Amino acid sequence: MKDALQMDLKADVQSLLGRLGVEARILEAGDMASFSPVTGQQIASLAQDDAEATRAAIARAAAAFRTWRNVPAPGRGELVRLLGEELRAAKDDLGRLVSIEAGKSPSEGAGEVQEMIDICDFAVGLSRQLYGLTIATERPGHRMMETWHPLGVVGVISAFNFPVAVWSWNAALALVCGNPVVWKPSEKTPLTALACQAILDRALALFGDAPDSLSQVVIGGRETGEALVDDPRVALVSATGSTRMGRQVGPRVAARFGRSILELGGNNAGIVCPSADLDMALRAIAFAAMGTAGQRCTTMRRLFVHDSLYDQLVPGLIKAYGSVPVGNPLTTQALVGPLVDRQAFEGMQAAIEAAKAEGGVVHGGTRVTDAGPEAAYYVTPALIEMPAQVGPVLEETFAPILYVMRYSDLDDVIEQHNAVGAGLSSSIFTTDLRESELFLSAAGSDCGIANVNIGTSGAEIGGAFGGEKETGGGRESGSDAWKAYMRRATNTINYSRELPLAQGVVFDI
Repeated sequence: MKDALQMDLKADVQSLLGRLGVEARILEAGDMASFSPVTGQQIASLAQDDAEATRAAIARAAAAFRTWRNVPAPGRGELVRLLGEELRAAKDDLGRLVSIEAGKSPSEGAGEVQEMIDICDFAVGLSRQLYGLTIATERPGHRMMETWHPLGVVGVISAFNFPVAVWSWNAALALVCGNPVVWKPSEKTPLTALACQAILDRALALFGDAPDSLSQVVIGGRETGEALVDDPRVALVSATGSTRMGRQVGPRVAARFGRSILELGGNNAGIVCPSADLDMALRAIAFAAMGTAGQRCTTMRRLFVHDSLYDQLVPGLIKAYGSVPVGNPLTTQALVGPLVDRQAFEGMQAAIEAAKAEGGVVHGGTRVTDAGPEAAYYVTPALIEMPAQVGPVLEETFAPILYVMRYSDLDDVIEQHNAVGAGLSSSIFTTDLRESELFLSAAGSDCGIANVNIGTSGAEIGGAFGGEKETGGGRESGSDAWKAYMRRATNTINYSRELPLAQGVVFDI
């Protein structure tokens, strides 16, 4: 039965790629193996782009930039509108491919494609709103203003856990802002990237007047990524991944005075206050901590529960953890699918053992051997009651582990909340206005995302996405994140017949 499932899965991938417009021959075109975490089965062998091929792609993108930057922004928005329409038509197929390649449930796979559609809609509107300011000037007969111009080639390095949404956050904004894109997807999810490129190619064909190589995908590992990061023709590198990766990417881009958007780790926490709605808090925590098998950058990994509620809330959470269905997301109604690979499983087990050594009481966290073939890694989510925030609690483990701790004082727990390296997402559960406002104030959460009465995950595209500290400081998606993809010029125009100098300086000749 398991062998039959594996054969069917590979055939499914081939059929999906064919409908999405990717040539079947790429499935056996090289030596980079692609696996599905659902079964652990190899589903493709792809050819890799080496450093030379990556530099050639960058050169083509740089040539495309010279044309694309001169297309009016609303015209560029029309291309993104067409992309959104093509994504609507391909939503079911692309969503299923995401589920197969990243191990997500069908609703999460489809939801990720919907996120792509949403950012396209946002970017189309944005194409008529790339506003600058008119600024008061101290000099009579002068006008001062700012203008925004296309930046240049944008390099995108994405992670496996959101294999298509993160590209769309960057690509939709970059294209509207006048920039070509070169995309290096995760080595773990290359097929969805090729599918996205095929979908965009159809939009480009309908658009009809875009330069060649406006968007390209380069497939490969470290060598490919380094070529993208180090090339001075890449004006902006947007990289999503671990803090360890960001520590390498950021300095290398900065060394050549390039610009970077870093979306890195997230050791996200929630605080449950005495006035919290416990039923709502339990459901929000369960999704934030267990959704996508704990493999979201916004997954809740730490939970602080007030002493007065601990014995009410935590047993309910333990029960939820013990009953949540774990299994094949393609053939069952399981809410928790597989970890991406063996390395993720071993990292989870190491963190659990480290927590035990610090006095942690572990609920769950064991491998589910009957959920899939031996090469797949299914685990029950782990809830670990910790005596204090020590050891592995201070580090992000990219797996479904939730560390739960007691607290008694809000000011003190906010200090504990902020006492980790990452600063991505956070939440507080309370019906007390003072508590919620303190959490959102300058003295509260130090994260880029701070929520009240919802979990840490599930951000919408309308707000800028990103975090502080070791999360990298980058912002993508909504609000004014578009400004990172453009260069600002401050302009002063003298329409008088005089030449007054600023600050009252006199220089008569």
